[in-house]
Amino acid sequence: MRSADTAVDGEDVRRIVMLAIDALRGTDPQAWDAKAGTLEWTCWETLEHLADDLFTYAARFGPAKPPMSALLPFRTSSDRTGGPANVFFVDRAAGPDGLMAIVEACAGLLASVLRTAPSTTVAYHVFGPSDPAGFAAMGVVETLVHTHDVAQGLNVEWSPPRELCERVLRTLFPHVAIDGDTWEVLLWATGRVALPDRPRLTEWRWYGTRRG
Repeated sequence: MRSADTAVDGEDVRRIVMLAIDALRGTDPQAWDAKAGTLEWTCWETLEHLADDLFTYAARFGPAKPPMSALLPFRTSSDRTGGPANVFFVDRAAGPDGLMAIVEACAGLLASVLRTAPSTTVAYHVFGPSDPAGFAAMGVVETLVHTHDVAQGLNVEWSPPRELCERVLRTLFPHVAIDGDTWEVLLWATGRVALPDRPRLTEWRWYGTRRG
């Protein structure tokens, strides 16, 4: 079983999404077409991708017996060559506030599904099949790092709770040594930054498979 000291749940997803929205709210609507950090996506595309991730994570726990060998067969598409492939897209006329409302809604769906799913349920992910706690941690990581990307593009500050960074590191990155600031370590583990003793990663992954 996962340690009670490191377990992540749906309420953690809700909390970090609300903190992210607070950090991004009130920014210039015209700035959302800027590149998001080191990604090739815009800030709008990146947050739209986050909403799509949270929604599809929730959907994986909808079936009584979630698929274990492949993703659910949603039809995905991209708005442009090189853009993210999503299940859905947000109406641009709604502006950044509408986009953030969709992110919050998808976080609520994921939190609700994870709260009701038996802890022994396992669903498919390309980085290893995982249980509700694992998918909660995945939702948190997606929110943490993509908010970082968007915050860079919008030139706003994003400094998330270190205790939550540590819990998702221990849940999904057992191969990563946690020394120093846990947020900086998580950014390194997801290929965003270099650390003084660790060059920036060009390839990275997490390990969602339930252990123990």
